[in-house]
Amino acid sequence: MNEAERMEADVNIQESEAAHQTDSAHKRDGKNNHDHQGHHAHMVQDFRKRFWISLVVTVPILLLSPMIRGFLGLEAIRFTGDSYVLFVLASFVFFYGGYPFLKGLYDELSSKTPGMMTLIAIAITTAYVYSSAVVFGLSGKVFFWELVTLVDIMLLGHWIEMKSVMGASRALEELASLMPSEAHKLASDGSLTDVPIEELQAGDKVVVKPGEKIPVDGEVVDGESTVNEAMITGESKPVTKESGAQVIGGAINSDGSITVEVKKTGKDSYLSQMVDLVKEAQQSKSRSQDLANRAALWLTVIALSVGAITLFLWLAIMNRDFVFALERTVTVMVITCPHALGLAVPLVVAVSTAISAKNGLLIRNRAAFEKARNIQAIIFDKTGTLTEGKFGVTDTVLLNGNMDEREVLKYAASVEAHSEHPIARGIVESSDGTFSVQNFKAITGKGAQGKVNGKEVKVVSPGYLKEQNISVENERVEQFSAQGKTVVHVLLDDEPKGAIALADIIRPESKEAISKLKEMDIQCMMLTGDNQQVAKWVSDEIGLDEYFAEVLPDQKADKIKEVQARGMIVAMTGDGVNDAPALAQADVGIAIGAGTDVAVETADIILVRSNPMDVVAIMGLARATYRKMLQNLAWATGYNAFAIPLAAGVLFKYGILLSPAIGAVLMSLSTVIVAINAKFLKVEKKS
Repeated sequence: MNEAERMEADVNIQESEAAHQTDSAHKRDGKNNHDHQGHHAHMVQDFRKRFWISLVVTVPILLLSPMIRGFLGLEAIRFTGDSYVLFVLASFVFFYGGYPFLKGLYDELSSKTPGMMTLIAIAITTAYVYSSAVVFGLSGKVFFWELVTLVDIMLLGHWIEMKSVMGASRALEELASLMPSEAHKLASDGSLTDVPIEELQAGDKVVVKPGEKIPVDGEVVDGESTVNEAMITGESKPVTKESGAQVIGGAINSDGSITVEVKKTGKDSYLSQMVDLVKEAQQSKSRSQDLANRAALWLTVIALSVGAITLFLWLAIMNRDFVFALERTVTVMVITCPHALGLAVPLVVAVSTAISAKNGLLIRNRAAFEKARNIQAIIFDKTGTLTEGKFGVTDTVLLNGNMDEREVLKYAASVEAHSEHPIARGIVESSDGTFSVQNFKAITGKGAQGKVNGKEVKVVSPGYLKEQNISVENERVEQFSAQGKTVVHVLLDDEPKGAIALADIIRPESKEAISKLKEMDIQCMMLTGDNQQVAKWVSDEIGLDEYFAEVLPDQKADKIKEVQARGMIVAMTGDGVNDAPALAQADVGIAIGAGTDVAVETADIILVRSNPMDVVAIMGLARATYRKMLQNLAWATGYNAFAIPLAAGVLFKYGILLSPAIGAVLMSLSTVIVAINAKFLKVEKKS
């Protein structure tokens, strides 16, 4: 395992812990689970402990070191055998403080992937062995104070860095902690018992009181309330939940008491599936990470080579003493450590996948997600994606009389309230109320009628008007028919008073989403099984570049291929119901509106909400993630390109010389900068 992969594993520990925490909410297995949860925190504590102990021991080492003692004028504290005391103290810091780096050297060489730990371990071992030889008779100067300060700085750098890593990947840990540990189980006799949620099974019923967290994924069977799902799906507004509505475990119940029937538990729950998906995404390989891994390996080779050349040049060409040349060599190897380069990509990935998950944007295929930044065309399925997938009123036209549009719609809704036809439901839902109706009667195949406010009201099709020889000439009504909309007429006492046009309702966010995507230079297209008129109307309404009408479900993948044949990188966005072949064929498959069913096997990216603006968000996130990767890679490689010659001593004649400890400070600072930069990655909240 090379350094980049090792650090990526460290980053992913947090996600593993989150998964275990979520799973433990359903099946607590004690010790094994606890070990996973505490592993990364233990590593941070270990570096902190080693740093403070080594720092305390460093103080007498500095006081006993000839150079420091002479500089501070403390020659009076010399005593017989002080060099051996210095050796013992330095040995303690080398073996105790340097243990993580020595072990890292063994691990990297065992896997034949030398990296950062190799460089640090070689640097401190060289300094320790040489200085020890001087203590026991070799002519030269001891190098102990430089050695121990280098170890101190490296321990401090790793401690700070790991705290940054933990902070960068804490989002999923917070998600996992959303799940409560107990639930109020409702018995058949109406009594409530508090039970651990791992004891709940599908079919059980639980009561969720105001202010409590919902303990399971399920369906509301009694009561009404509003639920805050912001921490789970990113939905900023509280969502009204009543009988028949689905709820997600971990969401917060607001003002009402609801009874929920358990549908999913344990690994099947939304939170568990989400954590698993994020882990899958973070563990999958990507081209950017492969590039960083190769660069880190080459940087290690360069560091060792430049270190050897530096030692040779200062000794053989510049005629400097061995201690000076050795110090330059150690500084080169320390400052060239590819730590920041190894972290550049994994940290950005950890942040992007975790934060996007909190916003209902689930990345399950990292390579496809990276490809999303290059998308040139997005093809949307119409029904359920750009539209709501249900009939609704789009227009109301007045034909005769002095009634307003709302009144005409209310008269129609009053009659249609007694019908179960989709057109009837659409009219009722679009009205702000109804009047009482008498003598309701269906007109078979043509509409319905009833007496409202003393008037005979009929809501009928154009075919009924034709049968009754009732003429209606209106340019807007003809336009609606040409657009493929369904038109019904409202008659009061057999006189046409208005016409109502209905169609699959376009989502309010669709037009803005298409506009934003076009600003990103992405062509927007639509697939639909509807006729040309309907497809053209939707396309014109929201500003699409192109549409494909009358496409059967099994023909959708062929349309994706057709656009790909133009040389374009294509994303497909659908609800996942009958879009699986098209999602699989696209370069990037995006399932939208998956809700709690996050296991959409053919999708690369899953958007929990049915909001086209989330497509904009995921495209923006893909581009922002890539920019962060480039920024980190540029910083890490640029820093090394500048630092290597500086560490080798090219500015020595100008009085600029870096010690190993200063080199360690600069190296650690570079790593922390990369970590902090990754944490600034955000999901743009468009809507």
